[in-house]
Amino acid sequence: MVPDITFGHHIRVVLDVGCGVASFGAYLMSRNVITMSIAPKDVHENQIQFALERGVPAMAAAFATRRLLYPSQAFDLIHCSRCRINWTRDDGILLLEVNRMLRAGGYFAWAAQPVYKHEEALEEQWEEMLNLTTRLCWNLVKKEGYIAIWQKPLDNSCYLSREAGTSPPLCDQDDDPDNVWYVDLKACISRLPEYGSGAIVAPWPARLQIPPDRLQSIQIDSYIARKELFTAESKYWNEIVDSYVRALHWKKFQLRNVLDMRASFGGFAAAIIENQLDAWVLNVVPISGPNTLPVIYDRGLIGVMHDWCEPFDTYPRTYDFLHAAGLFSIERKRCNMSTIMLEMDRILRPGGRVYIRDSLDVMDELEDIAKAMGWRPTLRDTSEGPHASYRILTCDKRHG
Repeated sequence: MVPDITFGHHIRVVLDVGCGVASFGAYLMSRNVITMSIAPKDVHENQIQFALERGVPAMAAAFATRRLLYPSQAFDLIHCSRCRINWTRDDGILLLEVNRMLRAGGYFAWAAQPVYKHEEALEEQWEEMLNLTTRLCWNLVKKEGYIAIWQKPLDNSCYLSREAGTSPPLCDQDDDPDNVWYVDLKACISRLPEYGSGAIVAPWPARLQIPPDRLQSIQIDSYIARKELFTAESKYWNEIVDSYVRALHWKKFQLRNVLDMRASFGGFAAAIIENQLDAWVLNVVPISGPNTLPVIYDRGLIGVMHDWCEPFDTYPRTYDFLHAAGLFSIERKRCNMSTIMLEMDRILRPGGRVYIRDSLDVMDELEDIAKAMGWRPTLRDTSEGPHASYRILTCDKRHG
């Protein structure tokens, strides 16, 4: 429909809102697109549980009163097909949240009755949507059949040239669009960075290994230049995952739904792709550390912010593999390690595996907790040998 929408090239990361059982996301996977499928928790249908059991990335999440746990300029395309959301209510506050998460130059695809039906009430809804999207400076690039597709601008110039007093206003200069943990929705337009940061990423698959512009805006204590840090982390995880594949026979595992519990720049997930494992990774950025989520999305990966001292928003037994590197030595200052381990047990399917890479001083306690939960733990040396301060605890969760 739109020539610039080249799946698996310029369009790599997609958000599917009100996703049903994630058929759209499942279809796009074959086109080298990773889709985060979201729907509210539903007691009757459990759509997200079905999606995860199909092996498709999905989370229970809803457009409500708070920001979703994804960064600004995260998605190349946001898709809403019969998602039953009134985008124009409350001054368009929910569509403003879409706008925050949509990459500059990205697309919003809306498949709904007001697009193609001509009853009076629906025509009124369509006019309201046109009015709102025009004020958001979105360009209606295609309306065909039951689908309308808009494109977000590449910079702030259109916002700044609107008539004075046009609503919704631009957000204040000090509003951080990447601050999402328990942050209320705001009825304002998130500003795009003045220097274009985040808008321009290389096409897939090159963007996976190119240090993105937004790397420079991450607040981290770094003794070496960030680009070197990014490249070193990618190399480090490539070597480790390569050794896991060779020595621990990962190709024989039923690895599909993978959770990286402390993802940093997404190096582990990138290494899974480089090793051509048939798995996808949800990268979790803990709130206790720097917010690296923008970098993860700029690489063409998906992720979410989370506090591991709280439950994770997913159904029980939905992940095949949990990876925790350096997580417990940091989080144990904030909450009991057994709290996190019990939550890991809840979200791990029977027969699933856990790899914990952490300092020696937490390993005894973690091994005891793993045994108490009925896991089969094995303590292994890292590639640095038996005298290194780190160990790997590999655990199998027994069936039944």
